[in-house]
Amino acid sequence: MTAAVKDSRRIGEIFGLLCLFLFLLTLAITITINFRPLYVFDIQHLQILDWVDMSRETLLKNFDQLMAFLNNPFNQTLALPDFSMSAAGRGHFVDVKKLFILNYAVLILSVIPAIWYLRRLKKTGRLFKLVGPFQWGMVIPVLLGSVMAVGFDTFFVKFHELFFANDDWLFDPATDPIINVLPETFFMHCFILAFVLLEVFFFAMVIWGRRSLKK
Repeated sequence: MTAAVKDSRRIGEIFGLLCLFLFLLTLAITITINFRPLYVFDIQHLQILDWVDMSRETLLKNFDQLMAFLNNPFNQTLALPDFSMSAAGRGHFVDVKKLFILNYAVLILSVIPAIWYLRRLKKTGRLFKLVGPFQWGMVIPVLLGSVMAVGFDTFFVKFHELFFANDDWLFDPATDPIINVLPETFFMHCFILAFVLLEVFFFAMVIWGRRSLKK
């Protein structure tokens, strides 16, 4: 085997591993942002209805319409029947929508290379190669979770500063009352769920790799 062929295969495997990481990451994000039961739970747990004059059913109707806007790339109009919204507030949700679509795009683009990589490892009896990278990968959610645990307020601000180029996310309850039903603690629960899912996915890869060594 020539050096060029070896290099080509190595690049292919690095690409496959990267796609697998991206697929698992975006899968964890996709499950989290669409996990409606978490918001349903927080309505009661965080007593969200105390901040608005509406029923649980009406609140969920508005929440579902917001999620439908964020998830549908062809829906360009955000209008919630029971919440007024400023131009800045609407602009922020447009920015969030772009991140949603980017996440879905990466998920779709990475799934086939990720499957190809796993099938190649299985076919050549090298699933054990998953162990090292994903053991290191398991450190990432733990580190991020630790940072978040020290001070979620700071973590939340830094997250927005990293992913948004403006201050539209600083909602004023007077002009954007939607912020009253999307408390910061709810987003903390979302991050926790995403980190737990990512840890589970990475751990599954490690276990799968280790089992291949026993065969």
